[in-house]
Parts: sequence; C-alpha cells; structure tokens
Amino acid sequence: MNFRTCAAGFLLSLFTASCIQDEVPNVEAAIDGCTGANIQLASIDATHKEIEIYVLDGTDISRQELNFTLADGATIQADEQEAGDQPPYYNFSQQPLRRFTVTSEDGNTQATYIVRINKMELPTHFSFENLRATTPYHIFYLTNESGIMQWASGNPGYKLSGMALNETEYPTVQSPIGYSGKSVRLTTSDTGAFGEPIGMPIAAGNLFIGSFDVQNAVLAPREATHFGFPFTKMPVRLTGWYKYKRGDVFTDEDKNVIDGETDMGDIYALLYEAPTADYTVDGNALPLVGAINKNIALMARIPDMRETDEWTYFDLPFERQNGKTVDPEGLANGKYKLAIVFSSSIGGGFFRGAIGSELCIDEVEVICE
Repeated sequence: MNFRTCAAGFLLSLFTASCIQDEVPNVEAAIDGCTGANIQLASIDATHKEIEIYVLDGTDISRQELNFTLADGATIQADEQEAGDQPPYYNFSQQPLRRFTVTSEDGNTQATYIVRINKMELPTHFSFENLRATTPYHIFYLTNESGIMQWASGNPGYKLSGMALNETEYPTVQSPIGYSGKSVRLTTSDTGAFGEPIGMPIAAGNLFIGSFDVQNAVLAPREATHFGFPFTKMPVRLTGWYKYKRGDVFTDEDKNVIDGETDMGDIYALLYEAPTADYTVDGNALPLVGAINKNIALMARIPDMRETDEWTYFDLPFERQNGKTVDPEGLANGKYKLAIVFSSSIGGGFFRGAIGSELCIDEVEVICE
C-alpha cells in the first residue's frame, strides 16, 4: 500500500469520525459532477463556477436531463423556471445558458453556477489561437460552425500543488510563437512538497479532447482524465507540427533518478467504441506495459519524437487495434469517439519523466476519408 492510499485513508477516517461525533450540517455548496442520458462530456470549472455540457449537434434540449452530484446535504434549484422544467429535466431550448444556485446543508452558504448546453460536432482542424480563460491558468477552446468546446488539461490538478505563481507557470500554456500564429506549450513540471509525498513528483504538460475531473486528481489521477468526443468520420491520418526538448534528469514516480533513460513527448489519437453516451477511455487506456483498452479500434501515435528547435511536421497513420473493424453504421450514428492527446512526457500519467521536458504543438489536423 503506497503513501497516497494510506494518507487518503487516514484523512477519510478522521473526517468520518468527526462527522459521527459532531453531526454538524455540511457548510459546502458545490457541484461535483453532472450526468445525463445524452451528455457526451461535462466540464466543471469550480474556480469560475461554470459548467459546460456537451451534447451532439441536433439533440433536443427542451428536456435536457441534468443529474447533479452535490456536496453532502446540499440542494440545487434553477434561478428561473422555464416551461417544461421537471427536475432532473430542464428546458434549455429558449436559452442555452441558465443559472443554478446550490445551497449548503446548513443553509448558510450559496453558490451560483452557470450551466451552458453546447451542441457540438467535433472539427477536424485544430489551431491554438483561442483562450477561454487566462486566470488562474490558460484554458484553450476549439470551435466550428456548430459550437465551441474547451480543450481539457491537467492544469486544475496542478493548481492544487500551489507551485504556479501565475498563469504562465502552469504545465499547459499558450505560446505566442507557433508554426502559424500561436501554439500550445506543454512542460513537465515539479509538483514540489505537495506531490512528492503522494507519489506524484511531476506533472506533465498535457492537452486533450475530453474533460478533467479535479475531484479525483489526487486519489485516482489517471481515472480523472476522460478522453474523447463522438466522431462520425473515418480518420485516416493525424498531421501537425511540433518542437521538442527533453529535460535533463529522468525520474520515476518516487523521484528516483533512472540512469540511462531519457524522456520523450507523446502525440496520439484514438478512435474507440463507446457503448454508452457517457463512456470515455481514461489515462489507463495506453499503459506503459500490457494490453491497451479493448474498445480502441484505431490508433495514430508518434513512434519516436526527436529533439528539435525547428517546427517539425508529423504525419501519423491510423492503424487497426484489437483486431477490430470500424462499423460504418455505428460510426454514422455516433457510436465511436475520437480522442486526441498531447503530453510533454510519454510516461507522465504514471509520474515518470524529466522536469523541464517541453513540447510545442500547432496546426493539427485529422485527415478523413
């Protein structure tokens, strides 16, 4: 049993004992999660009290199911009632943005969240010109004619370490210099006194299509990353431009120096079967050793990433995985999801890598049939 599990168990025991002894009503007013039958992704920004809900383009949102996971004992209510509201079903057809107020169990704390429904079809070309937010960290977004979607990253988890003094010191930031315009810069960073005792001595800079569950960032960090969004085209190649510089000293999850091992960045895309609307693969999809996630049908992945100060073109073919053949009817009906992931350290999800490794990415495209 590692230190993180022991520490978490000890804290949980203290918390439970305290609750039994005091039986004090909870003072927290927060939304920790949101699910619904047709929700493909739900991204919660606890700092700005905003929730982005993503559904497929063409979805009827006049009866949108929203099952909120709240702090213990808390309640929630829409600030304004719309015709047809019957919780957990809410009418977003007149306005895709609505406000919900959470009240703590003790009744003394309230928090108002903005909930926005986004009808989205995933685009195939990705630049990194646009930021949805710049504080406390950079949040990128992608857009097409049907809507906008945030890129996800581990920045919210890194915020827990307290190591970043400003938005430019996070692992995932926008760089003013790209192959064309701006780009994204990913840096493997030190988590300091926060991360080392719990087996997370580094945080790789990463960016991916999906969402990051900050509630599980410490206890289950790989499960906190949810990769992918429905995709209805047949991908053939993943292309784009990168620059890469590896850090000097490679360490493992216990921050032991591993002599003779060097870091490498990672670029990959997965097309996988999604048995349910809310199913996503996570950070365990591509383990360091062993079999990949059984639902993956196609994968494009850079086989080797050399150090280069110049923008370098990559062109990666999608190759069959797990002996699977993509079902055209299932693809057309949104039964497959596409994940695109970039990381400054290929083993970053397992907290292996070199502090200072830096990967810059720009002008990425999914070429389809």
